Amino acid sequence: MKLNGRRESNNVEDRRGMSAGAKAGVGGLGGIILIALFTLLSGGNLGDVIGNVVQQGALGSVQEEQAEGQREFTAEEEELAKFSRQVLAATEDVWTEVFQKMGRKYTPPTLVLFTNRVNSACGQASAAVGPFYCSGDQKLYIDLSFFTTMKQQLGADGDFSYAYVIAHEVGHHVENLLGSLGKAHQQMQATNKVNANKISVRLELLADYYAGVWAHYDNEKFSSLEEGDVEEAVDCAQKIGDNYLQKKAQGYVQPESFTHGTSAQRMRWLSLGIEKGDMSISTFNVSESSL
Repeated sequence: MKLNGRRESNNVEDRRGMSAGAKAGVGGLGGIILIALFTLLSGGNLGDVIGNVVQQGALGSVQEEQAEGQREFTAEEEELAKFSRQVLAATEDVWTEVFQKMGRKYTPPTLVLFTNRVNSACGQASAAVGPFYCSGDQKLYIDLSFFTTMKQQLGADGDFSYAYVIAHEVGHHVENLLGSLGKAHQQMQATNKVNANKISVRLELLADYYAGVWAHYDNEKFSSLEEGDVEEAVDCAQKIGDNYLQKKAQGYVQPESFTHGTSAQRMRWLSLGIEKGDMSISTFNVSESSL
């Protein structure tokens, strides 16, 4: 992906090397982390699980991080941090224009870079939960070591694959601004676990689609996609499908527990977004068999 000379976003909080000293309020974070770890096994990021709990009022306030002291970052870490700031800036440019065309104003999220653990309006989380979006503070959180994990444990590599991860979380922010995230969470709270999982799948696939929509317009404006980029991202989508991860982790799949979509679904919706760039398309407007 060509980002040379592209601007870096200022909507970034660099909390790397800081200690997450907060404790969760009412409800306790332990149970949330258990849910998070289960969800990670069955398909990727945990932002919606944690964000949904916040909407239910299960968590109280958290304290601010305490500095552990400065440490030197490797050249690779600094390059990934710069890359993340550039990708975030690219999403800001695209979504600002897309929202303008819809007669809306885009308010960009803040990207929080952290190491090991972090506090959010949704509670405290460890790097083990992967990148996540918190609707409570409209921030997306990522420990940059996640990209190394993608490469080493899943064999998912490449700069556009990494950009897809960030763009997916921004996709949840777009859902939040457009109201689909809050509406879906309300529906999830009012139904049983199996049906709630099905709604979650639609949310995740829609975030995949929006990641593709971003790539569509970014490439149209900046010719940013290079040969092999789309294939990298689609391969990444394949390797974070619920069925793929469950099969890898436990040797069998449990479709009723899927929360993010199958490999085929994630590949399809990401690819569709890249191809169409059409904001009238939504995973909530199609039948389950058409997902």
